[in-house]
Amino acid sequence: MPIKWVLHWQPHAGTSVNSQILNEVSQCVESINGVKEGRWKATLTFYKPMLRDQSLAGEFPRDFLGISVPEQPNKYYFVIRAQRIVMEADSSIQNIMEKLQSYKMRVALNFEGFQYQLGDFQLRVGKVVPTHSENLRGIVMEVEYLPISSIEKSRQIMEEFLQIWQEALSKRSLPGQFMHMEPNFTEYGLPEPYTSQHTAVQYATVMAQLIASVQSGQAVRN
Repeated sequence: MPIKWVLHWQPHAGTSVNSQILNEVSQCVESINGVKEGRWKATLTFYKPMLRDQSLAGEFPRDFLGISVPEQPNKYYFVIRAQRIVMEADSSIQNIMEKLQSYKMRVALNFEGFQYQLGDFQLRVGKVVPTHSENLRGIVMEVEYLPISSIEKSRQIMEEFLQIWQEALSKRSLPGQFMHMEPNFTEYGLPEPYTSQHTAVQYATVMAQLIASVQSGQAVRN
């Protein structure tokens, strides 16, 4: 499976994300000859335990995420960041969880936008919005290098591509930048080569960064 980096938009202090930034980023991809291929969508769900006995609250993970990615429509991924656990399940697990009533959906977020082809690279640029809402919570970008599935072998190529991309984007003087925070995959027991479980862990990491930036932005305003 091709190597992929998931990046999130980090607004400058005192600014927030908006649809104009998303439009500018999409235009920038097209300005460096990115060919639009269609739409894409991934979904991330926060779950909370359904406790009959509140004294057991400490025994259940609070940071329990479910993730679906478009390249694996028949799979569903669970990430528990605190314990560094990632699991792959059949997509039918969501129906089973609903019937068992052991965990309840707290909030679901869609990552959705457009996919572009750029030589050996595939870029996906999208907004982060709650399900059934248009309230923009963030912007993400996936960079996929199609010829290689080795994280280490592709690192230099990915870094060089990002440098070119950041230079192209910097000409637009936008109030922020894309950040890449690579998780320590070995902590999750994920070796080479790259898999969709690596993608799930990256989305969980990006989500934590988005929440942190929203909270710090609120703290600045308050």
